[in-house]
Formats: sequence, structure tokens, C-alpha cells
Amino acid sequence: MEEKTSFRLVFGDSPIVKVIDFFLDNREFDYSLTDIAKNADIGWSTLHGFWGNIVKLGIVIKTRKIGRAELYKLNPNSLLVKKLIDLDTDISKKLMNEEINKQKLKVTA
Repeated sequence: MEEKTSFRLVFGDSPIVKVIDFFLDNREFDYSLTDIAKNADIGWSTLHGFWGNIVKLGIVIKTRKIGRAELYKLNPNSLLVKKLIDLDTDISKKLMNEEINKQKLKVTA
């Protein structure tokens, strides 16, 4: 069974959340749409249903083209992306602190 990221624990497993979460965890690299769908564990046609909106919002940018495949990565210059990264970090810290406090209570009990 796959372990969910803190981002997905809070925002759920909708296809768009899975894609954004994938990019938040893999922001250094660029990916084709086929790779994005595969790694986010969603259908290719599902990805195409909302991909235009993600591009239009500037969450991802096209980086290059290899053959017929266009590659995309998280847009590090987008204010929206910066806020998503901060939110992801804050959620992770909060959940980690809650887990640490639970472990401390178990040790002292």
C-alpha cells in the first residue's frame, strides 16, 4: 500500500492534486505528459482534461521538446507555485510535529 504525502493527506487524491503533488516532490526535473500521468498514477486522458488550466495558471512551464514529446516542470518563478511550496512545507512540518508529540506521549506513558 502506498504511503500518502502530507499534501495528499490534506487535499485528497483527486487527479489534479496528484499531479501538483508529483511536481512538488520532483521540481528539479522536467517530464513528458506520459511520464506525468504515469508517475501521478492517473489516466492520460484525465490529465489532458485539466492540463491546459495548469499551464494557463503558470503552475508548470514547457522546458523543451524531445521528438514529439513536450516536457514540463514546475514553474519556480510563479508566485502561486511559491505559495504551494510553502503550503506543502508548512503541512509537512505540522504533521511531523504532531507525530513527534504522539511519540513523546507514548514514551512518557
